[in-house]
Amino acid sequence: MQLLPALNSGGVERGTVDFARALVAAGHESIVISSGGRMVEQLQREGTRHIVMPIHKKSLSSLWQVRPLRKLLMELDADILHVRSRVPAWLTYLAWKKMPAASRPRLVSTAHGLYSINRYSAIMAKTEQVIAISECVCDYLLQNYPQDLQRPPQIVYRGVDTQEFYPELQLPAGWLENTCKDFPQLRDKRWLLLPGRLTRWKGQEDFIDLMARLSRDYGDVHGVILGGSEPNKAHYEEELKQRVRDRGIEDRVSFVGHRADIRYWYKQSAMVFNLSKRPEPFGRTVIEAAAIGTPLVGYDIGGPAESLRACFPQGLVEKSNQEALFQKVCALLDAPAARSSLTAEFTLEKQAQHTIEIYQSLLAEGGAGENARD
Repeated sequence: MQLLPALNSGGVERGTVDFARALVAAGHESIVISSGGRMVEQLQREGTRHIVMPIHKKSLSSLWQVRPLRKLLMELDADILHVRSRVPAWLTYLAWKKMPAASRPRLVSTAHGLYSINRYSAIMAKTEQVIAISECVCDYLLQNYPQDLQRPPQIVYRGVDTQEFYPELQLPAGWLENTCKDFPQLRDKRWLLLPGRLTRWKGQEDFIDLMARLSRDYGDVHGVILGGSEPNKAHYEEELKQRVRDRGIEDRVSFVGHRADIRYWYKQSAMVFNLSKRPEPFGRTVIEAAAIGTPLVGYDIGGPAESLRACFPQGLVEKSNQEALFQKVCALLDAPAARSSLTAEFTLEKQAQHTIEIYQSLLAEGGAGENARD
């Protein structure tokens, strides 16, 4: 049973749905509890049962859900409870602690982020086994929550569904033509793609500055900024567009918004970038692009650097070193035969296998967490 706030969009949500599908394929019964969202339909279509419960609100009123949740857990009699976010983790932990110690499920958490250091966040380290999605996250937990961890975290990298992202992927008929109709400046160009939400630390400013330099030497490259801005961040999107205008490269950079067909953008691009200025816990776009084989460039920081190191080490650049970034991209543009390659540890199959092995190890211990800390 996986528990998370909602199933709308994002890396945690996508990972939950992907893993649920893998559980069903492996013959296990899969249940997800959340407040709902647009990914529920897919989850159910792929064989997982979804139960709606308001376990998402960061409010003391959410504590009213502890007793009903405990009743539900006892009725469903799951073997494993797997929490993926702090509010559901607190509610699940409080419900679980009052269940009979000899028969309650084993409690697992996945730390998907570099959480703020406080008692509220500590819940993600209090479970019987913590899964970290990268070495970056594992080191962060060991450094900041050693007193809460019952045992060392286990690293399980997020995995790509290689039936969706793979080197032989073909563009659908008419896709390129229709895309170029929507964005005429992309026609007959080499696309340099920066995917990610429009937010200050994601590196869009560095990317725009890079495109300004490249445009002087490469007439056939075009920068693509893929990703939308949240309603309260619309002003930042306008700042970025003004930056493009200030550098006189309106015809060399396109903002294409959020795209559900991102895998085709990876496929068509000459290069994909991750230029986050602060450590990200993982960075799914890196491994998705690597699964298709597109060359990658990214700063040597945080979780994305781990993926790059494994899948395309020649694309690593010192953080915020604009000259090194420019030189790296020029070298790759001048030698376009380079391809990235996804390693097995970043596949959904390996992620599911490793996670299920952790479950089985906990179940084999017996005792159902009698020594879990308060």
